Amino acid sequence: MNIQNDVTVEAAGEDRSLAIRDALRNAIIDRRLAPATKLTESEIGSLFGVSRTVARAGLQMLAFEGLVRLERNRGAFVANPSPEEAQHVFASRRLIEPGVASAVIGRFTPEMADVLRKQLQEESRYVSERGAVARRAEIKASGDFHLLLASMSGNPILERFMDELIARSSLVIALYGRSGTSSCGHREHLAILDALERRDDQETRELMLHHIDHIEADLDLQARSTTRLRDALLR
Repeated sequence: MNIQNDVTVEAAGEDRSLAIRDALRNAIIDRRLAPATKLTESEIGSLFGVSRTVARAGLQMLAFEGLVRLERNRGAFVANPSPEEAQHVFASRRLIEPGVASAVIGRFTPEMADVLRKQLQEESRYVSERGAVARRAEIKASGDFHLLLASMSGNPILERFMDELIARSSLVIALYGRSGTSSCGHREHLAILDALERRDDQETRELMLHHIDHIEADLDLQARSTTRLRDALLR
């Protein structure tokens, strides 16, 4: 038995499973894969040139994050959160994100402000643009603002929680978000950055709560149509 070769093969399989997880995760978050889309191991294996076992491992990672639903004898589907589950996502964000803001204020630097300002400049590029591609880019850039704040908190566990919450929020927005309005107000992000720079903890927390309320208020509870897996990954 060659243990070293076995370990190398196993590591290669894990890397490919992670690549599948990342590609599908991005497609879900970017709204290229709609909720309830069926994800077959055979098609994923064909698209990525891997075995069904490797494809299954990638799907299981996404199921652990809550982005994919595994059903016995039916297969895997992009998660299709109910209105109640959507409310739970935003209730969780209300509990966590004001705390994130407070943690950032305690260690905020001019360099952090520059990073956030650069992100908001990227976000502003898509606000006035039309079309599905620009819409997806705007939603991703908006979510990245929240993830950047979490990364500045100095708390890796908090950052991990936020990564999952933002991913689930994107899934909820894909299902219930109104296509004609911004899901995450650019002006509200600017106001939050201004409050951070002034180190006004109370105002930053209040702005964050108002901002999350605004995102949730933009949900219309109407499901979107599904997209074929191949089409979503090849866009």
